[in-house]
Amino acid sequence: MAIGLLGIVGCAGERPNNLGERDGRLSACPASPNCVASQAADEGHRIAPLTFTGDPDAAFVRLRLVLGKRADTTIIDERGGYLRVELRTLLFVDDAEFLLDRAHTVIHVRSASRLGYSDLGKNRRRMEEIRREYSHSDPKP
Repeated sequence: MAIGLLGIVGCAGERPNNLGERDGRLSACPASPNCVASQAADEGHRIAPLTFTGDPDAAFVRLRLVLGKRADTTIIDERGGYLRVELRTLLFVDDAEFLLDRAHTVIHVRSASRLGYSDLGKNRRRMEEIRREYSHSDPKP
């Protein structure tokens, strides 16, 4: 049983220390296919940002409410238009970030697996799921 527990804990990996917003940009994806980002230059990693109309702060609060309702999501860091969460899938932990871009009325997204090479598209599917939840949520939190 102890070996099984160590295996589970080992799959979570350590929190990366290279995440966060720098000059209006989120960290770039690694070369591996287990990451998606709205600011990625290549098609393999690129995903559309979340879009909104109206008040940017209200849009970001709405996103926070959507994420707060998800059972697989733990908010790790939140500050001035930046949000970092851990997303759990059975044994694995992924790191996601959201960055408010007021000028372009979008919220940039990035989600990456902590471990492994391929995530079989899980980060992309989950970000699209969050997009659907966000777009169907009440715009007035």
